[in-house]
Amino acid sequence: MSTTTHTLDVPGAILTYDVHEPENAGDHPPLFVFGSPMGASGFTQLIAHFGDRTVITYDPRIAERSHLKDGGEVTHDIHGDDLHRVAEAIGLGPVDAFASSGGAVAALPWVSSHPDDVRTLVAHEPPLTVLLEDAETITKVNADIVDTYRRDGFGPAMAKFIQLVSQVEPLRADYLDQPAPDPAQFGLPTHDDGSRDDALLGYNMAMPAFVPDAAALKASGARIVPAIGAASGDGMPARGGRALAALLGVEPVVFPGDHGGFAASEWSPGNDPAAFADTLRAVLDGDQSSLGTPDPGR
Repeated sequence: MSTTTHTLDVPGAILTYDVHEPENAGDHPPLFVFGSPMGASGFTQLIAHFGDRTVITYDPRIAERSHLKDGGEVTHDIHGDDLHRVAEAIGLGPVDAFASSGGAVAALPWVSSHPDDVRTLVAHEPPLTVLLEDAETITKVNADIVDTYRRDGFGPAMAKFIQLVSQVEPLRADYLDQPAPDPAQFGLPTHDDGSRDDALLGYNMAMPAFVPDAAALKASGARIVPAIGAASGDGMPARGGRALAALLGVEPVVFPGDHGGFAASEWSPGNDPAAFADTLRAVLDGDQSSLGTPDPGR
């Protein structure tokens, strides 16, 4: 595949995106792959398995090569507008989309506001906290993490975030009564370097929780496929994927691996990007016969 990199000047930010073009894309629509706050580099292993179609990746306005301009804001709706702007700039017609984590949340206002942009959206483990049974507690925990970041810096706040996403069941009401985790136990810095520009802690987690509009999503005409990881258990993002499926009246599709099942790493060496890509291809092509894995959370 040949890759070209572009920048796009949008209200409040400069976006960077990539277009990966194979020698022969066949009849497949373009595939837009994105997360948030994860940038394009996090999907390298996945897109290597899609040499049969044009693939688009991008860095959200707070991540990697993209950046905010003076006065630039960050909200779920703005992230959704940025997705539309990239798709519009590329000009290849309706796209298929694979959206991970915060990217899957950002994709929902995109589809609601610009339904002609998207053919199929696979929303993989969106952390839709407002739809969860422990939403009130999660809201307080998120606020505590953001407050910790603003007060104490990256290490203490990221330790709390890791502790949060390691939970495999709904949070108890007294969750915040437990002692704060030691950043050193996660190999995180204990010294505050004074920076406050982390994409996750400084921006995404500081946004108000997104409330999906079920009626608008259903009326969009886009095929929306909520997805969860087979190894994700009852972690918050997987529960968000199940909650989105319930909101739309569909069953979630189970993908191999965990929350980041599209990439193998030292933290998740058992993830299989090739198997993940096979499942994604089957979903995009409508081959339901190969999707026989039941939801482990049911």
